[in-house]
Amino acid sequence: MVIFEVKYTNMKKSFFLSIAVVLMGLLSCDNPAKTTNENDMSNIGEKVVKATIGKIKESCPGLASPELMEAGVAQAARQWKAEFGSEEDFTTFCIGNYASTPEKKKALFDKLSIAFESIWGEYNRMNVELKKPLHLDGDTLAPVDYIFGAYDPSGHLTEDLYSNKIAFITILNFPFFTLEEKDSLGSGWSRLDWAYARMGDIFTPKAPAAVKQLVADAEMRAESYIAEYNIMMGHLVNDKGEKLFPADMKLLTHWNLRDELKSNYAPVPNNTEKQKMIYKVMLHIVEQTIPQQVINNPEYDWNPYSNTITKGGAAVEVKQEGDKRYAVLLELFQAQKAMDVYSFAYPTAIKRAFDGGMQVKQEDIENMFIEYISSPKVKKIAEMIKTRLGRPLEPYDIWYDGFKSRSSISEDLLTAKTKALYPTAEAFDKDIPNMLVKFGFPAAKASQLGEAIVVEAARGSGHAMGAMSRNDVARLRTRLSKGGMDYKGFNIAVHEMGHNVEQTISMRDVDYYILNGVPNTAFTEANAFVFQKRDLTLLGYKKADAEQAKMTELDIFWGAYEIMGVALVDMNVWKWMYANPEATPVQLKEAVNSSSCNLFTHDKFTVVSCKLSVWSHN
Repeated sequence: MVIFEVKYTNMKKSFFLSIAVVLMGLLSCDNPAKTTNENDMSNIGEKVVKATIGKIKESCPGLASPELMEAGVAQAARQWKAEFGSEEDFTTFCIGNYASTPEKKKALFDKLSIAFESIWGEYNRMNVELKKPLHLDGDTLAPVDYIFGAYDPSGHLTEDLYSNKIAFITILNFPFFTLEEKDSLGSGWSRLDWAYARMGDIFTPKAPAAVKQLVADAEMRAESYIAEYNIMMGHLVNDKGEKLFPADMKLLTHWNLRDELKSNYAPVPNNTEKQKMIYKVMLHIVEQTIPQQVINNPEYDWNPYSNTITKGGAAVEVKQEGDKRYAVLLELFQAQKAMDVYSFAYPTAIKRAFDGGMQVKQEDIENMFIEYISSPKVKKIAEMIKTRLGRPLEPYDIWYDGFKSRSSISEDLLTAKTKALYPTAEAFDKDIPNMLVKFGFPAAKASQLGEAIVVEAARGSGHAMGAMSRNDVARLRTRLSKGGMDYKGFNIAVHEMGHNVEQTISMRDVDYYILNGVPNTAFTEANAFVFQKRDLTLLGYKKADAEQAKMTELDIFWGAYEIMGVALVDMNVWKWMYANPEATPVQLKEAVNSSSCNLFTHDKFTVVSCKLSVWSHN
C-alpha cells in the first residue's frame, strides 16, 4: 500500500512509530494507569498488538507502508473494548479486514465514502426538519418544539458503527494523523492521500450517546436563549423620555444590536445618541443588570441610562436577569468537559475546536492575534477614526463603519430598495442566480448554485446551513422585518449566501466526498465577507469615489482588529473555565466583568472594550 507520492524518510517513519508506541503504551496490560472501570477504552494489551502486526506482515509480505499498518492496528486496539470481542477476535478481525494493496485500499475507501455520504446526508435532513420550528419564523414555540430541536437523530450512530465494526475497519485502514503530522507530511500528499487522512479523522474516540445528547441539549438551550433574546428598540427612552427608534423595531441582541450601532455612523438623525443608548443596553446585557421584564417583551418602556422601567406610564420594580447568560455559557462548558475523558486525540473543547475543527494550533492563533492588535498601526488608525468622527473614541467604536461607502448612504433609502426587491424570503431565493451573475459567476453556474440553495425566513438571526450530501440543498436563513427584507437583513443574507455558495461548491465540486467542506472556518468566513462587502453592487450602487478604494484596506484592518479582540477574549474565557472547572455562573460573571481587561487581554490591547468583546461572543 503506497499512501505517499514521495519516498518515506526516517522522519516520516518516526511519526507513525511514535503514535503506535504511545498508543501501545496506553494499552499495555502492565500500564499502572489501566483500570477496569467503565471508562476503559481497551481490553487489548501491547503483546496482542505486536503479535497482530506480526501476523499481518506474515500474511501480506512486501507491504509498501508497514508503518501505516502498525499505526492502524495500534489505534484500533486503543478503542477495542471487551464488548467487541476477545483478544483473539481482535487479531482475527485485523488480519481479515486489512486492505493490503493500494487497489484494495482504494476500493474500500470508495465503499466507505458512498455509505457515509448516504448516512450523514439523511441524518442531516432529519436534523434540519426537527429544528425548523426553532430556526424558522412561525408560530409561538411549544415545549415539544424544544424537545425535538434538542433531539439528535444520529445520537447512537457512532455506537452502532463501532458495534458493527465499520468504525474499526476504517480505523485499521485509515489511521488518524495528529495536526503535527499533517503539518509535517501534508506537503508531500496527493489529493487521495489527504482524503485518506480525512477518513482517519472520523473515528477518533467519541463520547457515548448519552454524553453527546448532553451536549446537544446544552447547545439547544443556548441557541434558544439567543434566538429569543430581543430588545424592543421602540420602547427605549432617554432621560428626557424621548424614544429615538421606530416603534416596531425589534432587534436580536446577538447581531442586530451591533448592526444597528454600525448603521448609525451614517449621517442620520440622533445617530450619536442612538449609539450611546445601544452601548448602555449592551453593557446591561454583559453585566446582567438588564431588567428581565424587557427581554423580548413590548409591554415595558426602559431607560437604559437609569436602568428603570415603566408599564403604562407607571414605574415598575426592576428584576435583573442576574447571571443566566453565564449559566448558559457554563452549561455549554460542562457539557463539553464531559466529552473530554473520551477523546485521546483532542482532550479539551479548545483542542477539538482548534486542532480538530480548524486544524490550527490555538497557541499559534493567539500569538498571531496579539501581534496584530499590538501593532502601532492600531493607534494610527484610531487617531484617524477620532479625526473623522470629530470626537474622542468610545469603546463601541471598535465597530466603526465609516470606511465603508454605505455608511454615507441613508439606510432608509437602502431599506426601501431591499423591501421592494425582497418582500419575502422566496423573492430573495428566486433572485440568487441574478445576484451571482452580478458578482461575476457564469450564468450556467449561477443557475446551478441557485437551485442548490433554499432561502427561508429565520426566527432568530440569519445563518447558513450546508448540506451533508451532494443531492441535498444548502439552506439560507435570513430575518425579515415587517413589509419585507430591510437593509440589515439583506446585508446579512448576502453574507450567508457567500457561505452557501462555498458550502455547495465544496460539497458538489470536490473529487472525493470525504474532502467536502473547507479546511477551517477562516476560509468560509472570508468567502462570506467577500460577498457581504459587495452588497451595494447588487442594489445598483458603485463606489462613492476613487478615494473609497483606499479606505478598503483600513476597513479590513479595523474589522480584523475588532474580531481578533473578540476571539482573544473568547479563547481566554474558555481557558479560565478549564482552570476553574467548579466555578459558578456568578464567579464566571465576576471574572469577566471585574478582571477582563487584565485577565483576558493583552496589555497593549488599546481601544477595544473587553466587555463588548464578551458580549459579542455570547
